[in-house]
Amino acid sequence: MSPTPARVIAVDTYDIRFPTSRELDGSDAMNPDPDYSAAYVVLRTDAADGHEGHGFSFTIGRGNDVQVAAIGALRDHVIGRSVDELCADPGSLNRELIGDSQLRWLGPEKGVMHMAIGAVMNAAWDLTAKRAGKPLWQLLADADPEWLVSQIDFRYITDALTPEEALDILRRGRAGAEGRRKILSERGFPAYTTSAGWLGYDDEKLTRLAAQAVADGFRQIKLKVGADLDDDIRRCRVARSVVGPDIRMAIDANQRWDVAEAIRWTKALAEFDPYWIEEPTSPDDVLGHATIRAAVAPVKVATGEHVQNRIVFKQLLQAGALDILQIDAARVGGVNENLAILLLAAKFGIPVCPHAGGVGLCELVQHLSMFDYLAVSGTTDDRVIEYVDHLHDHFLDPVVIREGHYMAPTTPGFSATMRPESIARYTFPDGTFWAADLDRQKGHAA
Repeated sequence: MSPTPARVIAVDTYDIRFPTSRELDGSDAMNPDPDYSAAYVVLRTDAADGHEGHGFSFTIGRGNDVQVAAIGALRDHVIGRSVDELCADPGSLNRELIGDSQLRWLGPEKGVMHMAIGAVMNAAWDLTAKRAGKPLWQLLADADPEWLVSQIDFRYITDALTPEEALDILRRGRAGAEGRRKILSERGFPAYTTSAGWLGYDDEKLTRLAAQAVADGFRQIKLKVGADLDDDIRRCRVARSVVGPDIRMAIDANQRWDVAEAIRWTKALAEFDPYWIEEPTSPDDVLGHATIRAAVAPVKVATGEHVQNRIVFKQLLQAGALDILQIDAARVGGVNENLAILLLAAKFGIPVCPHAGGVGLCELVQHLSMFDYLAVSGTTDDRVIEYVDHLHDHFLDPVVIREGHYMAPTTPGFSATMRPESIARYTFPDGTFWAADLDRQKGHAA
């Protein structure tokens, strides 16, 4: 009698929130008081190896429960699924989740449900990489180009990228991969830091953290802007005086402006030589980004952390609306869709500099950039991964930064597994931290 095949037996979800708003960590012009949060999912299996798949969507506090509920709505598609079949073809689950004829009405392929699909798919890839005994970047870089292409949904994007073109990019990307792998192992992947530039920080803290970033080997920092122009001019002047002329300094408006205002504000800050202006207007406004880009050059335009799917990225590229494409590991539908976006960027010759400002996002997105370097673009020129120095200690395989570079993870998986004690402490509202916090509030009210 053949053994019973291993299956996914549970999809557990957690509403995990961290009180980052109390120190204004993560603050920007649109989000002044974020509590970095994770709508967290664990795919539990009855496999003999004991492996589980971990993933999450990132939010900033209120509404995280809504995101958790959306992930829970996908349980029926996952429970009972063969582990072997899932890991052999994660794309099969991706196609089923996106194709759900009723849940699709809540998207399609955008918003809360699409982010929920991304969380589940990232968990499936975490499980796949763990069972393969490889970190995800290596699993992807070692994979046959034909198999990678089979994981991508090309619907709606073949006018910009066909499967045949994607396969050609991946085949060409293999040239010199072993030499790049050696460089990645020894040197890592370039990073930039936003940790100095949160909008709620005063000038003393900005000065201290900007100086520390340069001392730590970062060659680029980023400042949040967009609330008050006079304050932005002062803060940019402070930061530039600290880091000097040779360190790149990006600015980030977090969608704050209309098109004309974005042009006016960016030009007012141009004297400080900003490398890029990030999210100058609505992430859905493709033509607005194109207008801004034409008007503010040579300042580059970067966007992507709130772009909802591969179709909008396609349009941004086709319209010549950006200079820097910023994928997010948890905003779109997970690894499968990010593969499509990386290949679209390669087709158009646009560098990818991922967003990672949030709990766990640094841990995830490093794998995608390292895969891009090894097997797609083949370069780190003008490519950097965002780094923020928050909450890494809550993960079993936290990022390692050395001399301004992400060091390549070696632990199998997607680096998504959170420490059990962190889950127990920060699950909202009954985790030990939040329960005690509620008791304190009741005490003060009394």
